[in-house]
Amino acid sequence: MNKVFASMVVLLIVSCSKKEVAPPAPLSPVPSEAQMAWHEMELTSFVHFTINTFTGLEWGMGSESPSLFKPDQLDAEQWVSVLKETGFNSLILTCKHHDGFCLWPSQYTEHSIKNSPYKNGKGDLVREVSEACKKYGLKFGIYLSPWDRNHAEYGGPPYITYYRDQLKELFTNYGPVYEMWFDGANGGTGYYGGTNQKRNIDGKTYYDWPNTLSLVKSMEPNIIFFSDAGPGVRWVGNERGIAGETNWNSITPDTLYAGKAGIEKLLGTGAENGTAWIPAEVDVSIRPGWFYHAEEDSLVKSPEQLFEIYLSSVGRGSTLLLNIPPDKRGLFHENDVASLRGFKQLLEQEFTTNLAANVTVTASSYRGDAEIYSARQVVDDNKKTYWSTDDGVTSGQLELNLVSPQKIKYVVLQEYIRSGQRVKSFYVEAWVNNAWQKIAEGTTIGYKRILRVAPVETSGVRLVINEAKASPMITTIALY
Repeated sequence: MNKVFASMVVLLIVSCSKKEVAPPAPLSPVPSEAQMAWHEMELTSFVHFTINTFTGLEWGMGSESPSLFKPDQLDAEQWVSVLKETGFNSLILTCKHHDGFCLWPSQYTEHSIKNSPYKNGKGDLVREVSEACKKYGLKFGIYLSPWDRNHAEYGGPPYITYYRDQLKELFTNYGPVYEMWFDGANGGTGYYGGTNQKRNIDGKTYYDWPNTLSLVKSMEPNIIFFSDAGPGVRWVGNERGIAGETNWNSITPDTLYAGKAGIEKLLGTGAENGTAWIPAEVDVSIRPGWFYHAEEDSLVKSPEQLFEIYLSSVGRGSTLLLNIPPDKRGLFHENDVASLRGFKQLLEQEFTTNLAANVTVTASSYRGDAEIYSARQVVDDNKKTYWSTDDGVTSGQLELNLVSPQKIKYVVLQEYIRSGQRVKSFYVEAWVNNAWQKIAEGTTIGYKRILRVAPVETSGVRLVINEAKASPMITTIALY
C-alpha cells in the first residue's frame, strides 16, 4: 500500500509540474495570417519599368507612343534570379504607372504593350514576371496606378469601370497575387485622350475603394492591400527607407485615405491605441529615381547604405520594399546587381552566428510557473514559443548568461505579435566590469527590433521591459 501511495504522490507531482496555463488573451488588434506572412518576408522588392524608362521621365504624361517601349534584351528571369540570390522574397511590378501604359495586352485599351515593338506586339511582361516568380519561389504583387493620365474618361464614372475591368484581367490571368499596391498620386494635368487638361478628383470618394477592394478580395481572398491607409499595410510616410523608432503596427484608418495630406508622421509611428492592424511598409529606391536613368548609374546606393536602410526598416519592425528599376535593355544594371550582392554579403557577415543560441536564460518571473512560458523560450529558435508573465504583470526582465565573454554588436528582439503588440518601453544592459551597464533603449519592439550597440565584450545581457500594454510576450532574443 505504501508503494501505491508513493506512486500516486509522484504522479500528482508530475501532473502539477506539467499543469496547463492558458496563454495571455490576444490584445486587439492582431495580424491576419496574410499579414503575418507579410511580416515574415522582411525583404521585398519593387520593379518600376515602363515607357518612362525610355523617355527619362518619372511621371509620363500619357501621350507617349507605345512604339517607344522597345527593350532588346529583356529577361524577367534575370530580375527574379538576382532577387532570389540576394535574399528577397517577393516582387511587386508596376503593371501600369500614372501614364497609363499597360505591361500586359489589356483588351480595354490600345495604350499597352500589344502596340509596342516588344516581341512584335506579342509580349506580355506581366505574365513573364509572374511565371519567373513562380519558377524561383518569389511571391508576385501588382501596382496598378489609380491615376491614369492617358485615359479620356479619367475623373468620371466610366474610368472606375475601366480600372475595375483591368483589375479583373490581372487577378484572373496572372495570379496568385499576394499584394496590390496603390498610392496617393491622383489627379492633375495629363493627356487624357488628347484633351490635355488638369483634372482633379476627390481622392476620398472618387475610386469607391470599399467596392473596388471587395471586388479584388472576391478574386484573391488573402490579398494584402497597400496604401496610405491600408487596409492591409500602410505607407511609412517617407521614401527614404526609414521607419519610426517608435513604430506601432496599428492605426485607426476611419478618416484616412490614399493621398490625404498631413498624415506622414502618423504613418511613420503608427498609433499605440489604433483600432486596426495596418503595419508600415518601407518603400525606397536603390537609385535616386524610381525608374532607370543612365545618369544615375554612379548614384546607386552602396551595400553599406542598403544595410543602414535595413536597420531602419526591418530593424524597426517594418518590411523593406526596395525598388530596383531595369535599364533600357530590360535588365537589372550591373551596378545595381553588384550593390545587391554586397548588401547580401553584409547581412550574412553581421547576422550569421547568433551568440545567444541556447544559452542559459533566467527571468524575473514567468506565466503561471509553467515551463511553456519560461525564459528559455526566447533562445530556442522557435517563433511559436515565447516568454510571458502573469496577467496584470506588465514589466519584467530576462537575463542571458553567456558561456564565455563575447563581443556584442547587435541585439535582436522579437515579440509574439500574433497576440498583438505590447511593449511600450524597454532597455538592454550588458555585464561589464562586474556591473550592469545600459547599452540600448527603446519604445516599441514589434515583429523585430535590431539594436546596434557600441561593440562591447560581455558575459551577460539583460532585457528590462519597463512597460507594456499587457503581459509582454517575447519570442526571441538574439545577439550578434
